[in-house]
Amino acid sequence: MKYVIAIIKPFKLEEVREALGGLGIQGITVTEVKGHGRQRGHTEFYRGAEYTVSFVPKVKLELAVDEAIADRVIETIQLAGQTGQIGDGKIFVLPLEQAVRIRTGETGAAAL
Repeated sequence: MKYVIAIIKPFKLEEVREALGGLGIQGITVTEVKGHGRQRGHTEFYRGAEYTVSFVPKVKLELAVDEAIADRVIETIQLAGQTGQIGDGKIFVLPLEQAVRIRTGETGAAAL
């Protein structure tokens, strides 16, 4: 099993969610987050005044997936979340040792 963490632009969330649904992904955790990468934020103008936005709003997706479909999940997130502009985000993949469905006690891939 793999634990996939993706940081994407907020307006791409629905497109990524629909694309993952097409793969049969049923469970996903979404968190609104703020941060910055290489761009170190950006400057904006509001009512004629310039100010710096240090932390850019993003969305963090977390998914536990079977190892057999992990590569397709990663590719799907990348294609659906991509705009071609700086700040599109990152995908991190970690090994997942164990999963347990609390309601039934199922473990491993069956719990996903």
